[in-house]
Amino acid sequence: MTQLGFYIDQARCIGCEACVIACKDKNDNPVGVNFRRVYSFEEGSFTEDKNGSFIQNIQSYFLSISCNHCDEPKCVENCPTTAMFKREEDGVVVVDQDKCVGCRYCEWNCPYGAPQYNEELGKMTKCDLCIDLLEKGERPACEGACPVRAIEIGPIDELRAKYGNVSEVKGLPTASITKPNLVINTHKDASE
Repeated sequence: MTQLGFYIDQARCIGCEACVIACKDKNDNPVGVNFRRVYSFEEGSFTEDKNGSFIQNIQSYFLSISCNHCDEPKCVENCPTTAMFKREEDGVVVVDQDKCVGCRYCEWNCPYGAPQYNEELGKMTKCDLCIDLLEKGERPACEGACPVRAIEIGPIDELRAKYGNVSEVKGLPTASITKPNLVINTHKDASE
């Protein structure tokens, strides 16, 4: 099996949320359902020097995140109806809508908040890596929409060989919980 995953270049992300909008549009998600999210981190302060001028020491960076199609997905492990499963051919975690009863156990068990409850359907939904587009040789919505090319999708072994093995940054849970298929080029102010 070739496990697919994400490369996120946090140092390049400008927080424009084009990936979020493209994902919502492609999946026709209602308000409140976000398969991809962009978090903003801001810290620091201003200090006044002896001349009354203010000197800034502010850091700001972003993190675009969705389902990480983990090697040990807690959403799959704790789904009581086996609706949440990992595809054998590519390791993508998907929801079988015929089996899902909308109990939300997957949402509560995912440390990344990836599964999203759709009230209109009464069921869980989530990022499926746009497998329909990948099967047609097209790029997933988030990757295709990013104006600075901060998102790349592909075989995780190739992404790790190209970009490294960092999958933990400030603001994310430890990778030891689910072993996410995620590689991050960390922003200089986001290193733990």
